[in-house]
Amino acid sequence: MAELRKPSVRAAILGEDDLPSDPAVLFDQMPAMVASMTHKLYVIGDPPDYEPTGDRTVAAMAEARGAAPLEMLYDLCLEDDGHALMMLPMFNYCEQNHDVIREQLLHPAGVSGLSDGGAHCGMICDASIPTFMLTHWTRDRSRGEQLPLEWVVKKQTCDTASLYGLGDRGTLEAGKRADINVIDHGALTLRSPRVVYDLPAGGRRLDQQADGYVATVVAGALTRRHGADTGARPGRLVRGTR
Repeated sequence: MAELRKPSVRAAILGEDDLPSDPAVLFDQMPAMVASMTHKLYVIGDPPDYEPTGDRTVAAMAEARGAAPLEMLYDLCLEDDGHALMMLPMFNYCEQNHDVIREQLLHPAGVSGLSDGGAHCGMICDASIPTFMLTHWTRDRSRGEQLPLEWVVKKQTCDTASLYGLGDRGTLEAGKRADINVIDHGALTLRSPRVVYDLPAGGRRLDQQADGYVATVVAGALTRRHGADTGARPGRLVRGTR
C-alpha cells in the first residue's frame, strides 16, 4: 500500500498502455471493460449502499475532482487500507434506483435466490441477499417504497421451500424441521465484503459478515450464537422433494 501511494508509482501505473486483449479470454477483457464503465461503477461503502445515487459513481466523483476516471478509481481502491470495493451493477439498476427490482420481487412468479450458485465467488457475493432483503427492503430503503417485513420473511422461507418441494420446512409448526433464525431486526447490519483466501490451494472468495443474528438453529441444533460458530454441524445434503 505504501508503494502504491507513492506519486511516482501511481503515475507509472496509470501511464502504462494496456496490452492487447485476447477476445477468447474473458478476464483479458476486464481492464478495458472496467475503464468503459466508470459511469456505472459505484463506491460501495461500509455498511454497503446498494442503492447509491449518481454522484457516487467513479466517473461523477472524478468529474467533481477534475481528475481522469481511472485516476479516481486508483485512489478509491487504496481507501480502507486497500480493502475498499466497488459495485458494478450489470442489470436491473435502471434510473439508479431499485424500483424495477421491487416490481420483480412483487411479481407472482418472482423468486429471491442465488443465481450463480457459488460461481465467480471472487467477484460476486450473493450470500448477502437474505440479510439485504431484511435490512434494505423492510427497514432502510429511503429512495422508494419498502416491502412488509412479514412478506419478505415468507418470501425467503415458506415460498422458497414450497418452490423446491421441501415440504418439511419453511414454516414454524409442529412436525416441521426446526430451521430457525432469531434476529434482532433493529440491530441487523450488513457489512462490506472482504476478500479472503481460504479455499483449496489458497483460492479467493468474497466473505460478507452481518451483525444482528442472535441465534441460528438447524434441525433443532444451535449452530451460531451472536454471530459465533458453535461447531455444531447438523445439516446434510438434501436430495429431492420431501
